[in-house]
Amino acid sequence: MYEQINNQVLALSKSFADTAFKAHSLAVEGLERIADAQLKTLENRVSATVEFWTEAAEVRDLDALKAFWPKGVNLVKESTEKFYANGQELFGITLKTTEALGQLAKGSFEAANDNFTKQVNAVKKAATAAAK
Repeated sequence: MYEQINNQVLALSKSFADTAFKAHSLAVEGLERIADAQLKTLENRVSATVEFWTEAAEVRDLDALKAFWPKGVNLVKESTEKFYANGQELFGITLKTTEALGQLAKGSFEAANDNFTKQVNAVKKAATAAAK
């Protein structure tokens, strides 16, 4: 009897460890994709800003400033759009990762439930057979 309990606990522990490892892997993959998307956006915006300030350093008079002003407005507009699009992309990545983790948990619960049901049915059959 103790052997059955030990085997059940061992199987449950192994199942838990496998599920935890898979969940950790999914979370790390999601984090890597998020970091990659953030770094690409940041790199793009830093390049655009450096280019903007390089051109701004060349402004020497009021007429050049008037011609340069729309470029500054355009930089702000583009940066805002890029950061918003990046936020939407990150939300999508987070949503997909969360869905994958949910499916993993659901599968784990279903497997544990099936295993428990099989064991209960086996004990039920043995009790019925012993009663006859």
